[in-house]
Amino acid sequence: MTPNSTELEILKLLWKKQPQTAKEIHVHLSVKYGWSYSSTRKTLERMGNKGILEIDSLGNKKTFKALLEKIPTLASCMQAFATNVLELDEPLPVSMFADSRLISREEIDELAALLNQSSGDEKES
Repeated sequence: MTPNSTELEILKLLWKKQPQTAKEIHVHLSVKYGWSYSSTRKTLERMGNKGILEIDSLGNKKTFKALLEKIPTLASCMQAFATNVLELDEPLPVSMFADSRLISREEIDELAALLNQSSGDEKES
């Protein structure tokens, strides 16, 4: 599953620290998107219904965890962008991710393998 840009923004927050409450997530989204708290909660509920997030209760608060793994999800997003937007048949160069604040050096190797695998799958189709 390839999340949309808003879903990806929420996943990025959760990959850095989870679980988080709707309020914690909303603080970031309200700055970035100018959303109301109800918009944030509705988006989180939809993501839970789609199987992107796990929703738990902690007292009277709901907490959220990412169900999608970071590297496979990012590889899918990047491959979709490379193929659909840039019309590239080859995998993206891994060196372009070297300065990422989201991907660790260890994760870059895993990402490279997934991008190379995805590119190979595209050629066979």
